[in-house]
Amino acid sequence: MTREELKAAAVSMLDRAYIPYSHFPVGAALECSDGTVFTGCNIENAAYSPTLCAERVAVAKAVSEGHKDFVRIVVAGRCEDFCVPCAVCRQVLYEFAPDMEIISLNGKGEELSRTLRELLPHGFGPEYLLKEE
Repeated sequence: MTREELKAAAVSMLDRAYIPYSHFPVGAALECSDGTVFTGCNIENAAYSPTLCAERVAVAKAVSEGHKDFVRIVVAGRCEDFCVPCAVCRQVLYEFAPDMEIISLNGKGEELSRTLRELLPHGFGPEYLLKEE
């Protein structure tokens, strides 16, 4: 999938977002190393904490289908600034691909590209967990 197609896939998810409280739609398109793409949108909940971000929806769809090798994700919003993953989403993405590319879009379709390590320089990974000896 081309970069432009991946961006369009993320933007297409904005209209599917369930956002009755924040009115802040977010769409995501996650590309796996084999070219498979999984999309997501944010899904809010009246209790707030069960709310799912678009990025985590895309990751859950990918992992549930057996994909864990991610290369890049586009995160699209309709705001003036670039739509970047929240801290929780950064950590979830770090679990699978600490070196992946994060492409953030604003409401004008302009992009800002960074690596996940730039956004989360000291992420918590499996290497921090105790290993059985």
